[in-house]
Amino acid sequence: MGKKNGKKKYYVVWRGFRPGIYHTWEACKEQINGYERAQYKSFSSLEEARAAFEKSYEEIRELKGKKNLHELTTDKKPILNSLSVDAACKGNPGILEFRGVYTDTGTEIFRRGPYDQGTVNIGEFLAIVLALAWLKKNKLVMPVYSDSRTAIAWVRKKQVNTKLKWTKKNEELLKAVHGALRWLKENDYSNIPILKWETRLWGEIPADYGRK
Repeated sequence: MGKKNGKKKYYVVWRGFRPGIYHTWEACKEQINGYERAQYKSFSSLEEARAAFEKSYEEIRELKGKKNLHELTTDKKPILNSLSVDAACKGNPGILEFRGVYTDTGTEIFRRGPYDQGTVNIGEFLAIVLALAWLKKNKLVMPVYSDSRTAIAWVRKKQVNTKLKWTKKNEELLKAVHGALRWLKENDYSNIPILKWETRLWGEIPADYGRK
């Protein structure tokens, strides 16, 4: 996994067992797998990686496609009093994480993972359902944003249409999917809008992991 499309990647780990710069995905994975709220990102050159490591993870994320939502000049604007969700998966299938944040401030509301042998679509789906459940539990009503049309469709249909092969390794993830589908069928969430995040207009969704 150290190369993508034939190009070598370098990996910066800000939060992990041993923060630093790693030359292969395997070496990076050893530092982050099982580490709560790990922070890491890949770069196409060693120079970029070294420069990034001197900055904070938050600074790098701000530089990678994030826009100040309070300064948007587009006619259509996001509802800031909302939750935004996103997923990150290294490989397909691969190590999966997903989370939800408060759109206005980026404050993290929940985070799950890492799960073995997951996909981005499954992570995006689970993130939406967890956001709905969190809002209902806390008796709050606000929109939930996702940048995944597929995940939004799965939630609306209450059906997951995936080609992922279920194995012993991703048994925990399968249980989470079954639990999410059961929650959708047993709960009324019709008062909570599920909206598509317009990346082209607004930049990366606030829950984005910044690892592209």
